[in-house]
Amino acid sequence: MPAADTRVIAVIGGGPAGLMAAEVLSAAGKRVEVFDAMPSVGRKFLLAGRGGLNLTHSEAAEKFLSRYGRRRHEVGVWLENFGPQQLRAWARTLGVETFIGSSGRIFPQEMKAAPLLRAWLHRLRAAGVVFHVRHRWRGWKSDGQALRFDTPVGEATVQADAVVLALGGGSWTRLGSDGAWVPLLVARGVGVQLLRPANCGFNVPWSEHLRQRFAGKPVKTISAVFTAPDGSRIRQDGEFLITAHGVEGSLIYALSAALRDCIEATGSATLHLDLAPGRDLQRLRDDLARPRGRDSLSNHLRRRAGIDGIKAALLHECADAADLVNPALLAASIKSLPLRLVSPRPLDEAISSAGGVDFTSMDDDLMLHALPGIFCAGEMLDWEAPTGGYLLTACFASGRAAGRGVLHWLDETESAAR
Repeated sequence: MPAADTRVIAVIGGGPAGLMAAEVLSAAGKRVEVFDAMPSVGRKFLLAGRGGLNLTHSEAAEKFLSRYGRRRHEVGVWLENFGPQQLRAWARTLGVETFIGSSGRIFPQEMKAAPLLRAWLHRLRAAGVVFHVRHRWRGWKSDGQALRFDTPVGEATVQADAVVLALGGGSWTRLGSDGAWVPLLVARGVGVQLLRPANCGFNVPWSEHLRQRFAGKPVKTISAVFTAPDGSRIRQDGEFLITAHGVEGSLIYALSAALRDCIEATGSATLHLDLAPGRDLQRLRDDLARPRGRDSLSNHLRRRAGIDGIKAALLHECADAADLVNPALLAASIKSLPLRLVSPRPLDEAISSAGGVDFTSMDDDLMLHALPGIFCAGEMLDWEAPTGGYLLTACFASGRAAGRGVLHWLDETESAAR
């Protein structure tokens, strides 16, 4: 009988990426210990699934890959081994069946994240994975090898034969993703791109009237077009929410990467809103050109264009006053109303973050060149994706890739030692 493998692998971070790496490693018979700063693991995962866990998406592979933008190649390598179909099959092994919603998004039958997480943790513990909560990673001891953790009873040190870092990005600090790992890795020669908000809201300089009257109101059934500085155009249908500071919501999140990049490059970004996407421009002109009689402009807009409430308020807010009394210009404003965004909301408010560990700092197995035996996974890497299951799918897949990378490295080092 071969001797038991006594090597210890530390996984730091108990989100989907870290837990998936732990599963790969424990399934291969390795001793795995998971460390997390929070009182329990998977907290951001649970909160993200509170309104319905969007696990992945059913769209065609090429369209799915396009969601990862400039990192489609790197993320595509992970997804070749663990894409949406494999993720659904894996969930089934935990007793969690999934279904495809009308939007193409894939959810667990029970909709919630908690049943999946409970079953997963039960399986990991049964496989011998040991969990250490309230252990906040603080880097290394002076020898550069032993891991340092702050715990409720003081500092603890851990010796590990390999490490998977799955520490999240910089959003939702209260759930553990605080980006505190950035200076720790930079000090050891690891390239890290600036953490920036992704899937985020934006600031708009609203008038006091609109802010007080309409903050918290949804803007539904619209289309938005964004033209980037390079001339490329993106169209997005959906809805968004007016906030005291600006705008947020699914339509805004879907465009947030392009909007953020434009603001960084030019100082602002302008969305053009179609407030009546079901109406032809010429018909709208004709309807608005009909005599108003004694009708107020508000009544005329409501009767002839179906524009009232928050949509009417946005017209008054964003269109030139002179355009509102000219039927042709009013119709043009309804079909293409400019909304100027001046800055993203703070990183900690964002659903996710862009930036992170540079891919040039890692090999194909996600091991850091500067720190052999240390691997990275999940949102702490320099990639981003919109919501809709894309973030979670890539986090799971990267954790699996990092776990396989550890196994490959351990085999190589063992062979070299013989």
